[in-house]
Amino acid sequence: MTDPYSVHVQDIPWDELFADGTKAATLAGTREAGVQFTYAFFLPAGFWDAPHSHCADAHVYVMSGQLRLAFGADGDRSRAQIHPTGSYLLVPAGAVHFDGAEVDTIILGNAVGRWSTDYS
Repeated sequence: MTDPYSVHVQDIPWDELFADGTKAATLAGTREAGVQFTYAFFLPAGFWDAPHSHCADAHVYVMSGQLRLAFGADGDRSRAQIHPTGSYLLVPAGAVHFDGAEVDTIILGNAVGRWSTDYS
């Protein structure tokens, strides 16, 4: 049994800090094969990721800011839809997509590991 846990969006304990200003945290579970986990990801204003896919479905919730996301490998930012705070997105396994943010944005995701991000 897991102990109860809660965290406010401003108090997420980031455990991975990247040179591009993004941050990640695994909040529950592990990213091991067959294990469900919950993660948080911070996208700083102006950040855009290259087209990529994941090996498992990602259930994504926008906790703060506005996530911009489009499906496909062309990287055409003008096609990215804006998903404001409170939005839910399902990004299916293998679906090539790209995302970014024009304002600081935090997303919360649920997936089943072993997790990978594969760039096109």
